[in-house]
Amino acid sequence: MTVELRHLRAFLAIADEGTITRAAARLHVTQPALSRTLRQLETHLGVRLIDRSTHHLQLTAAGHAFQPRAAAAVAAVDEALDPAGAGTWPLRVGHAWSALGEHTTPLLRRWKQEHPHTPVQLLRVDDRTAGLAHGTVDVAVIRGRADLPDEVHTVALLTEPRLAAVAADSVLTRKPRLTLHDLSTEPIAVNTVAGTTTPDLWPADEIPTDIIEVANTDDWLAAITTGHAVGVTTTATAAMYPHPAVVYIPLIDAPAVTVYLVWRQPPSHPAVPDLITLAQRLITPPPLRLSPGRPVLQSPRAV
Repeated sequence: MTVELRHLRAFLAIADEGTITRAAARLHVTQPALSRTLRQLETHLGVRLIDRSTHHLQLTAAGHAFQPRAAAAVAAVDEALDPAGAGTWPLRVGHAWSALGEHTTPLLRRWKQEHPHTPVQLLRVDDRTAGLAHGTVDVAVIRGRADLPDEVHTVALLTEPRLAAVAADSVLTRKPRLTLHDLSTEPIAVNTVAGTTTPDLWPADEIPTDIIEVANTDDWLAAITTGHAVGVTTTATAAMYPHPAVVYIPLIDAPAVTVYLVWRQPPSHPAVPDLITLAQRLITPPPLRLSPGRPVLQSPRAV
């Protein structure tokens, strides 16, 4: 049997909806037809993808492993057949929040100068891998750790100092610098989908007890501007999301966040290596050149 795109769409719909009934309605097919399509796919792969032992269907371990591959394949076909993209092949760069901060515009402008025939699409995707795991982007900007597919390459691009984000009328704005201790008694807005802030950032005896969970940067900012919470972020957010009702203050005892560029190997777009090279050239600081015999001194916070 030859696997077709409909087999992948059927599996993804069932995985998303959790029942054959809802998945069939979504795909406008009958339930028996959808069940047959799933069985055909499982027979071809030689593994069970969906556990049917309960009323609410669950992915098996093989199903969880296959899901991002199937999603990436469907996304690639949809992208290739999109009439809006006929004649062009945009390079899709994903990010969950703040892109590359202050470096975003210079990078995009330089890219347009050097690669005028390859447009870049900057896409905000609210998940930990910024769309890379599901094949919706060619390169992802990722902060901190993420559960990435095995076939990816990663390069550390820069580190960003952390900042506290507080409402403009907060008493915390009276301090030029803040510590985690200063925030420990405040409600903390935490992006549980793609953020880098968790309660573990605080010492064990100062972990905040009032956590306000949000799913994206817009909701995070709303919680802060209204005075319902404070936030912890990086300098990139201050550059990309300036707001008259928010003050960003250096957070002096929180570790910096490493920013990575991540892409699949082989690349899903031929221009990926060029983008990586350009980003490194514009953003990554050059190596320090030392005079012979001269030691390098580092402050304890730099280690």
